[in-house]
Amino acid sequence: MGASLFSIGLTGLNAAQAGLSTTSHNISNAGTTGYSRQRIEQSTNPAMFTGAGFFGEGTKVDTVKRAYNTFLTNQVLAADTKFNEYDTFSTEISQIDNMLADPTVGLSPALQDFFGGIQEVAANPASVPARQSMLSTAESLVSRMHNLSERLDEIRSGVEGQIKETVSQISTYAKNIAEVNNKITIAQQAGSAQPANDLLDTRDQLVKELNQLVRVSTSTAADGSMSVFIGTGQPLVIGTTPTRLEALPSIADQSRLAVNILTQNGGAITIPESLLGGGKLGGLLNMRASALDSTQNQLGLLAIGISTAFNAQHKLGQDLNGNLGTDFFTIPSVSIQRYANATTTTPDVQYDDISKLAGEDYRLTFTDTVGGYALTRVSDGRSVSAADVGLSITPAATSWVGDSFLIQPTRHAASSLDVSITDTRMIAAGAPITSAANASNLGTGSITAPVVSSTTSIAGGAFGTSSAPLKLTYAGGSLTGFPASLPVTYTLLNGSPVTLAAPVASLPYQSGMTIAVGGVSFSIAGALKDQDSFTLGPNASGVSDSRNAVALGQLQTSKLMLSADGQPSATLQSVYSQLVSSVGNKSREVQVNRDAQQSIAGVNLDEEAANLIRYQQAYQASSKVMTIASKLFDEVLSLGR
Repeated sequence: MGASLFSIGLTGLNAAQAGLSTTSHNISNAGTTGYSRQRIEQSTNPAMFTGAGFFGEGTKVDTVKRAYNTFLTNQVLAADTKFNEYDTFSTEISQIDNMLADPTVGLSPALQDFFGGIQEVAANPASVPARQSMLSTAESLVSRMHNLSERLDEIRSGVEGQIKETVSQISTYAKNIAEVNNKITIAQQAGSAQPANDLLDTRDQLVKELNQLVRVSTSTAADGSMSVFIGTGQPLVIGTTPTRLEALPSIADQSRLAVNILTQNGGAITIPESLLGGGKLGGLLNMRASALDSTQNQLGLLAIGISTAFNAQHKLGQDLNGNLGTDFFTIPSVSIQRYANATTTTPDVQYDDISKLAGEDYRLTFTDTVGGYALTRVSDGRSVSAADVGLSITPAATSWVGDSFLIQPTRHAASSLDVSITDTRMIAAGAPITSAANASNLGTGSITAPVVSSTTSIAGGAFGTSSAPLKLTYAGGSLTGFPASLPVTYTLLNGSPVTLAAPVASLPYQSGMTIAVGGVSFSIAGALKDQDSFTLGPNASGVSDSRNAVALGQLQTSKLMLSADGQPSATLQSVYSQLVSSVGNKSREVQVNRDAQQSIAGVNLDEEAANLIRYQQAYQASSKVMTIASKLFDEVLSLGR
């Protein structure tokens, strides 16, 4: 029995020593990142049967177990990956938000100044200083466009660099987790399937840090190895085998990086962005797709709208030299990139209707060998027609089935915008056609100043010369003298337009009617007498004429963009305002989501103060462990006395 008592006592000492060692280990690692508190699991030794009954044989330590809850860990991981995604998104989009809304470097002040310069010319069309001011404000507007575009390019470069670095880090974590998996498998098989707690903590910490880069999910096998999946279930680590990832230029757009799985034979398989989410990588990809791309597209849309609409109106005017207006701005071209495997000649893509442009990107894929193609919107994969999205596409005569091209109508337009003229005399402030009632008319008729919608007939001489203009004469209730080669459209009061095919010998007159011929429209009103006449001809005194400058100024408040139900619905200023509002709202939304996830993750501002107390207590506890160890050693020595 004495030997039994000694044996039982020894089991107690061993159990106590195991408990002290475990507690000491806990205290020592109180500040270790990722460490899980450990505790021993005890049970009684099998009892000894005697004639007097069963006598206990002491205790044994079954295992050392981690204080670990899989459900709570997964909850924390889910909140943590969302927080990092929103935090990254918020950091990046705030740069765009601050830039666009800035009252100094934003586009709104430059746009206002530009139209202010036009108003000066409209008020004093012969003034060279006013014309110079208009050119200067136009150049300032273009410069502001370039600055915004360059800043967005810098932000994009930074995002692409972070994507590359983050993917590299993810690949490194995959390798490290696979190595720890191997160590855990060996350790647990060698130790009678006892958990390798410290290695498990190391692996959990690696998974936690990986989860901050991209959303992860895990599955643990019977041998203790853990398989790790990212995004929506893409395998990153299977047992002891890691997947190698690398950010490579996209086959569709060489300017942006795509996440690829590297195969053993050196190939690369692209992971669609929609399958990746969470963490820093998810935030970067989401910000690039939903904020950066759309911002550059919308800024380019504004550049296309300004240049196209302004040029169209400017060419309807007349400059100080008496010439028809030319392009005021250099209109940016449509950006087209071939997919990596495409060999067909690049199609010709032009702007057709700016009101239908929406700041979207498109993928053109040839469907036959004679230029037949399908056009889909990149953002949602929906099929569209070129005409419906404001484009004109002329494909190559011969094509390869499956060849694809990325069409970005507005992506780089802001950086390509420029002012085409430098001579103030070339500003077409006047109108090329003037009208007048004959001074000898007997009636009370009057004719309005002509509105020009096309200069083709004017340039072709349909309205005569300044010394011999076109003459319309009233006789017998009708007007005569229209150009024989041109159709005439007239609109009576409260009526619909009626078009008469050329030649038009005479047109029944009604006071207040509007007449359009050869791209020139005007109204005649009043009581006319036979042989009353009106002239329409080239504007010989265009120096003091500001009709086209007024029309140019009206573009500021005209609805030119974003067609809805077949009609333009937005002004140039409102397009930019919508962009600023959209980015601001998205920035605020992401901030709110980030703060919500931060709250879920349990971030506490008093954490540092609590740590000071915890470390103090850990120091005191370590001292106590050493004191107890000394006493136990003395007790063991006293047993032999």
